[in-house]
Amino acid sequence: MDSSTTALFLCSLLWTVCAQAPVVSVEPRSAGVRQGESVSFRCRVVSGSQPVHLEWKRTNNHPLADNVKIGPDGSVLTVANTRNGNQGQYRCVATNSAGRSTMMALLTIKHSPKVRVTPAGPLRVRLGEPVALECHATGRPRPSVTWQRHGTQLVTTKTEDTSTLKVAAVSSEDAGVYVCQAQNTEGVAEVKVEVIVEGGQGAANAPKAPKATVSMAEVTAVEGHTVTMQCQATGSPLPVVSWSKLRAPLPWQHTVEGGVLTLTSVGRQDSGQYICNATNTHGYSQAYTQLEVDSPPYTTSLPDQVRLRPGDTLRLQCLAHGSHPITFRWTRVGRTGMPAGAETIKDGQLLIGQVKLNDSGTYKCVATNHVGSSEALAKVTVKA
Repeated sequence: MDSSTTALFLCSLLWTVCAQAPVVSVEPRSAGVRQGESVSFRCRVVSGSQPVHLEWKRTNNHPLADNVKIGPDGSVLTVANTRNGNQGQYRCVATNSAGRSTMMALLTIKHSPKVRVTPAGPLRVRLGEPVALECHATGRPRPSVTWQRHGTQLVTTKTEDTSTLKVAAVSSEDAGVYVCQAQNTEGVAEVKVEVIVEGGQGAANAPKAPKATVSMAEVTAVEGHTVTMQCQATGSPLPVVSWSKLRAPLPWQHTVEGGVLTLTSVGRQDSGQYICNATNTHGYSQAYTQLEVDSPPYTTSLPDQVRLRPGDTLRLQCLAHGSHPITFRWTRVGRTGMPAGAETIKDGQLLIGQVKLNDSGTYKCVATNHVGSSEALAKVTVKA
């Protein structure tokens, strides 16, 4: 074996011994977002011999959905305008000459509860007969389910997503309105069912518990504006009306007068479910108003700086957080038009298949919704 062949063999052996398989981390490891929002996961190479190739996959080997985009270097996975089908695990796969490694990321799509009761009311039952009411609830996170009557929580039988209320032999005192309520961090939903007992005195002598109603179940406002929510309550004696917010205190800039809740200069943090509470000596009742505060987009470019060689492909992703729908428009700062071959995609991506030296410059993305607009800049440098 001559000296040149020996040297080559030793170099190859040394590379094989010293090369390290990649180690990666993912941030965040898990994320929960509401349907329609956007989210990004970043895969970072902690150690390992270069070059390292990064790739994102679904853990079930299904193809990535059309609203899932990968950054130019493969490190960032972005899900724009999320929907239920995007929920699940994603894995970042890192590969080099010494091996491969993976790291998982979990995406959860949150939504408020939905409730269904069987049988639906009004339910007529003969005195002394058994009755069973089943309440089925869905939502993410999984909601807690309760049965109530006159403001008192009742004992039920529960399975994974069903709460069953059973009465072995109904009496006239069992007549009235029963409420199944499901609640999670995203909201509250309830369904009422009336039980009519035939052959007894029925509900005629039932206590006159409160009944709360709101003027609007859903309210949409623009950031900085004033919002009013009105609640009315009936019952005997006349109920006391108060307002609260689900899992949060009321905004500090609020007033309550005559059942009317007023919020001044609302922000996105004021979005959520507001609860009108009506109470008297016979029980309580609740009614709900969902407030959504619309805001202008907050825009970023991914990446915001990039260096390329002539013939490389340029990919810039414009991301915006704010009220949907959001439209995107790319321009080049200081130039009247975009480079030849530039392609802009609806979801905010700018693509130039083969860049030239004169494609260098600053590119601007403007994101616009019905509230306003904002912009982000990306500096592109093309050098031979």
